[in-house]
Formats: sequence, C-alpha cells, structure tokens
Amino acid sequence: MAIDQRLDHYKWRVVAMLWSISFFNYADRAALFTLFPLLEREMHLSPVQLGLLGSSFAWMYGLLAPFSGNLVDRISRKKAVLGGLYAWSTIAACTSLSRGFHQLLGFMTAEGVGESLYYPASMSMLSDYHGPETRSRAMGLHQTSVYVGTIAGGFFAGLIGEHYGWRWSFIVFGATGLLLGLFLLRYLREPIRSRTVGAESAAKPGLLEVLRYISKTPAAMLLLAGFCCANFVAMVLLSWMPKFLYDRFGLSVAVAGLSATLFVQLASMCGSPLGGWLADGMQKRRLGGRIAVQSAALFCGAPFVLLCSQTRSAGVLAGSLIAWGLFKGLYDANIFASIFDVIPAEARGTAAGVMNMIGWLCGGGLAPVTVGYLSERVGLSQAIGFTAGVYVLGGFVLLLASSSARRVTVRDVVAGNGNTMISVPNSGSV
Repeated sequence: MAIDQRLDHYKWRVVAMLWSISFFNYADRAALFTLFPLLEREMHLSPVQLGLLGSSFAWMYGLLAPFSGNLVDRISRKKAVLGGLYAWSTIAACTSLSRGFHQLLGFMTAEGVGESLYYPASMSMLSDYHGPETRSRAMGLHQTSVYVGTIAGGFFAGLIGEHYGWRWSFIVFGATGLLLGLFLLRYLREPIRSRTVGAESAAKPGLLEVLRYISKTPAAMLLLAGFCCANFVAMVLLSWMPKFLYDRFGLSVAVAGLSATLFVQLASMCGSPLGGWLADGMQKRRLGGRIAVQSAALFCGAPFVLLCSQTRSAGVLAGSLIAWGLFKGLYDANIFASIFDVIPAEARGTAAGVMNMIGWLCGGGLAPVTVGYLSERVGLSQAIGFTAGVYVLGGFVLLLASSSARRVTVRDVVAGNGNTMISVPNSGSV
C-alpha cells in the first residue's frame, strides 16, 4: 500500500518535472516572435522573411517528428527528454551569434531538430505513468506549461531585448534551460513501458508499420487533419499577434509581447485542466468523447478569432483573447490523449511524432509565412481574420473523427515483417 501511494505521488511529480522542461520549450519559441520588431529594424527583414523564421522551425520540427517519435519508442524517454532540452537550449544561446537573416534562419531550423524529441518522449512517458482514468488530466496540467512558457518567453524576451538587445534574450533562455536539465538529471525516472493487451510478444513497431496502421484508421487520420487546422491558428497567434498589437495599438515591444500572450495563455491555463476533466468524463460515457470536446472547442473559439482581428477597442480585444484562449485550452488538453485512444500502446511515441509532423508541417509550418504573404496584400488584420474559417473547418473534421472513433473495434493489423500490432482502444494498459 505504501509503495502504491509513493508511485501515485511520484506520477504527479513527473508531471511537474516535465512541466518545467516544456516551459522552456515554449519560452524559447515565443522569444523569437516577440523580437520581430527589433529584428525587422536591425536587419531590415520583410514580413515574408519574418514569417519564414517561424516556418523554418516548424518545418524541421515536423519533418523530424515521426523519426524522433519512433526513436522514443525504442530508447529511454528520460534520455530523449533531457537530450532534447540540452540541444535546444544550446542552440537558443548560439542564436545570439546571428548577424543576418540566413544565420537566424539556420539557428531557427536547428532548434526544430532539438525540440522534435521532447513531445513524443514526454507524452509517451506520461501515458505510462497515467492510465485512462487520469491521462487527460495529467496531459491537461502539463499543457499549462505551454501557456506559462509562452507568456514568460514573450514578455521577458521583449523586456531583455529593449534594455540589453535581442541577443541577450536568447542567451538567458538557453543558459537557464541547460541549468534545469542538469538539475532534473537526478530526479526524473524512466517508467515501465506499457504493452497493449495481447501484444506481449510483439516486436516494437517500425515507423512504416505505424504509418500503415494510422492510414487504415479513419479516426486517427481525421485527428491529424483537425490538428493541422488547430495548429495553424495557434501558430498565427504565437507568431503574428505581438506585431499586430505593436502596429495597431502602438504598444512597446515588451508590452505587445506580453499582451499578445497574457490574456490567451492565462485563459488557456484554465481551459486546459477543464478540458482534461471534461474529456475524461465524456470518454467514460462514450467512445470518441474526448474528440467531441475538442470539436466543440474549435467551433466556439472561431468567432473570437475573427473579433480579435477586427476590433479597435482594447477592451473588446482583451475579452476576445480571453475567450479564444479558454476554448484553445479545452482543445489542447486532449491533443495526444485522443490519438492514444485509437492507436496501440506500444506505438505511442511514434504516433505522437506523426501527429507533430502533420500538425506542424501542414498547419504550423504554413501559418507564419501564409499570414506574412497575405498581410502584404490585404493587411495583417484581414490575414489573421481569415484563420477563423480554419478553426471552423477543424471543428467539422473533429466531429467526423468523434463519430468514427465510436465505431472503432478491436482489430489486428499485420505488418509486412510478420509482426502484429493489436489495438484495444480505450482499454487500460497491462
């Protein structure tokens, strides 16, 4: 009994440790976008070039994600998590050496390499510490690190950049991430890997085998498409909202970076645990319940995306950002918990990697440069407003995914190498 209690307490401490790592994961990303006005002024960058800086990260991150995910299914998740932290923190610090657009582009691309390991490894680790009864809540709490990291990254990068120059922002975030990694080296432990019921003798699935399984599972394919839509809009918020506020409301770089993140991310911090709690409850009532929560969140968030782009009232803008953030959090809490309901336990790392690949290449990777291109032709306000329709499209896709997940049955998918992947959706791990 005492051992069980210690394990129960430790599994929530794991959430806290991974939370701190994810904080720096997103603080490093947000730092770049807040510094857009300073980079534009010093290096005379165009909107398309600024967009390419964000897109280059997303493209590399997405391209490597499935390979990183498959690697995570085969090696220690602890090594993958901490190795990724060391890599992206070092690259962030080195970004300060950039003297022009092409150097910046190279460092942003390289940072995508380091960060590609983290999410497949951390989500796989959490799924082994937390079964179906607490999985969405654990991942929802972990998701709040994204919002806090984005707020802190946006504000402090702008504050440091205004007073000491943009290079010091990257130095500070990179060095602090390295110190955190050294501290957690002692306390983070690798969990026992879960295996799907009846798959005790099956070998670890290869990347092609998992891709084949996903391609034959409609619910999984629709979840990928929904994530593309949601991530497209989220990346627009992250990359272009600080400059939108800087231009429209005449805010300083630091205040624009804070305002673009504070309202949305604090609201998402409330929405994410709520989304996890709602999804765990809905999933108990019917298959596809988690996905239904995500679909409703995108539908409800779309009007506020549009309102943010059109209003000239600071009060209306703040209220719209809060509502947008709340519904974004409801969706975000279940990104990986939903896909884990329809794929085998032994392929979770790879599935999370594939999810990141599709979401970031087709969603996040296109968003910054697409909005940059549109802003040169119709203005930044109209370009951001366009993304409300992307949210609506994602809501319809996830409605179909929820319906499809309800029809998922236990089935075997035989790979070309003769091994069998056995999926038992919504069942516990053994």
